[in-house]
Amino acid sequence: MSKQLRKPRGGRQAGVLAAVLAVTAATATACSSGGTAQQDGSQPLEVWIRQDAGSPSAESAEALTKAFTKESGIEAKLVAVGVTDFETKLQQRTAQRNLPDIVINDTGQLGNLVTQGLVREVDRDGVAGSADLADRAWEAAQGYDGKYYGVPFNSQAFALLVRKDWREAVGADVPKTWDELTELAVKFTDDDPDGNGKNDTAGMVIPGSTTRGYLTWWFSTMLWSEGGDFVREQGKGYASAIDEPASVEAVEKLQAMFCDSKVAQPGASTADSSTTHTFFESGKGGIYLTGPYMLPRFDGSLGKDKYEVIAPPPGAGGEAVLAEGENVYMMAGSDNEKGQQEYAEFAASPAGQKIGLGVDNGGIIVRLPVNTTVDGAAERKDPRWETFQEVYNKSGRNAPALPNWSTIRQMSSEGLNGVVSTCSRDVGKAMGELADALDAELEKQGAKDE
Repeated sequence: MSKQLRKPRGGRQAGVLAAVLAVTAATATACSSGGTAQQDGSQPLEVWIRQDAGSPSAESAEALTKAFTKESGIEAKLVAVGVTDFETKLQQRTAQRNLPDIVINDTGQLGNLVTQGLVREVDRDGVAGSADLADRAWEAAQGYDGKYYGVPFNSQAFALLVRKDWREAVGADVPKTWDELTELAVKFTDDDPDGNGKNDTAGMVIPGSTTRGYLTWWFSTMLWSEGGDFVREQGKGYASAIDEPASVEAVEKLQAMFCDSKVAQPGASTADSSTTHTFFESGKGGIYLTGPYMLPRFDGSLGKDKYEVIAPPPGAGGEAVLAEGENVYMMAGSDNEKGQQEYAEFAASPAGQKIGLGVDNGGIIVRLPVNTTVDGAAERKDPRWETFQEVYNKSGRNAPALPNWSTIRQMSSEGLNGVVSTCSRDVGKAMGELADALDAELEKQGAKDE
C-alpha cells in the first residue's frame, strides 16, 4: 500500500479548506504561545490522556510517561483529564492560550483538532520507526488534505461477544452472515436461552443513544457490511449516501431490531456504552458488538467460559468492520517540539507499545499494537485478542477523513435514533431528510463535491 493513502483534495473546496486551516492554525499557535514559540529542548512536557485519574489505564499511561523520561531525559508530566469532559477542558485551555504539549486522543477527533488549528503537521517519513507502523493506523492519522496530524499509538476493531452457552442451548451454529446473526438474536430473545422460564433476555445489546454519536458508532459495521454508507467519496469531495437503496435497507433492518423482532435490549434507544456493558455482564444480553478492551472486565464479571469472540460476519456488501484508535497529537505552540516528537516516537515504539498493552497492571491503553513488530496476543497470552487483530487487519475500516467527522457522526446518530425510537417512521423518507442535512454539512465543511 502506498504511504500516501489519501490524495489531497483538489478544486475550489480544497482551496477554501486550505485557507481556513491556515488561518485557524496561525490563530491557535498565536493564542497558545503568544506567537512562534522559542524552542527549548529542556522544557518539560505536559501530556494529556483521555482516562480517569486513578484508573488502571491512567496507571499504564503514567508508566509510559515515566519510561519516556527515563529513556530520553526529558521531564514529562501526565495528566489524566477524564473521559466525560475531556473536550470541554481542552477548549478551556485553548481559550487560556495554554495548550498541553501532547494529547493522546481518539482518531475520530483528528478533523476537529485540525480545523481548529490545535495540532502540528507530522512528517511521516521523519518519524523514527514509521515504517513499522501499520498503514491502516497511519491512515487514521491523516487529514482531509492528505497530510498527517498525529502519530499512531493505539488501534482497535470490533468483534462480536456471543453467549456461547446460550448458542449451544438453542442449538445454533456460529452465524456466517448478518441475517444469520439476526436469527440468532431472535432465538436468544424468544427461546429462553438461560433456561429460567422467564421472558427476560435480549438477543442484541445495542448502545442506541445519540450521546457522542453512539448509535452511528455501533451501526457503522452493520451498515458497511450491508453495502451502505453515511457518505461516499465523489469527485473532488464527498456526498451523502445514507439514502442509497443499500443504506435504507440496512436502516430498515436496524429499525426492525427495535420495533419488529424486538431483539434490542429494553431502553436501547437511550443506552450509552456504560449501560450496555452492565447489561451484557448481568447475563441478560446475548450478542454484543464491542472492542477488545472489555475482555478483562467480562472475564471477571460474567466468566470467560460463558462467551466467545467471533468476527462480525459479512453482509450483502461483504466484510467491513469499524476500526479506530488513538493518536499522539503534538499540539501547536509548544516550546519543546523536539521533545513532542520524541514522546510520540517512544509511544509508538515496541517498548512504548508493550507498556501500553497493560500486561503488568491491567491498564489497557494499547488495545491492538500499531507497531507491527509487536504481537499483542502473544504478549497477553490470550488467543482471543488475535481474533480482534485479524478483524482489524482483514476487514478494518476507518471513518472517512472529513474536516469534521464527529459532526457527521452526531447528525447521523440523531437521524438513526429517530427511526428506532418511533417505529411508525418511514425509513426511506427519514434517510432522505438525513441525506439532505449531511450534504448541507459537507458543504459547510468545504468537503462537498460540486
